Amino acid sequence: MTKLSIRTEGDTVVVVTRRFAASPDDVFRAHTEPALIQQWCLGPDGWTMPQCLCEARAGGTIRYEWSDGQGAGFYLTGEFVVVEPPHRIVHVERMHLPDPTPDNRVETTFTADGAGTLMVMRMTLPDPATREAMLATGMADGMEVSYARLDRRWSA
Repeated sequence: MTKLSIRTEGDTVVVVTRRFAASPDDVFRAHTEPALIQQWCLGPDGWTMPQCLCEARAGGTIRYEWSDGQGAGFYLTGEFVVVEPPHRIVHVERMHLPDPTPDNRVETTFTADGAGTLMVMRMTLPDPATREAMLATGMADGMEVSYARLDRRWSA
């Protein structure tokens, strides 16, 4: 059962919502510390992240590289716009599949919610076609597998 919720707004926005059984500080750190990101942000089982650059400060660089261990892979690049620990991150990202996708502006908030955290990720794509193409990739499945892996970190 997925804990991930995805909805659209207007023609270009995707909103991802998920609750975690950890504090906003812990969930924020899991999204900004490279050693932690490499443990959970992997998508389907069998994938790894051999490179993770995450300079969590305004103007800082992002580069994540994923590999399936059999020669296939892709990467993401981006830049941080706003970093407000432990509650808010705004960044711009693009996937390289191998050509770069149009920029995706992502605002992620981490709000205390009972004994855990409510994460809301708001992705703004440049146009409706780009949003539809992103949704058609099945991104929700890969995100939930990764987030479930992150959840297990706190329930172990």
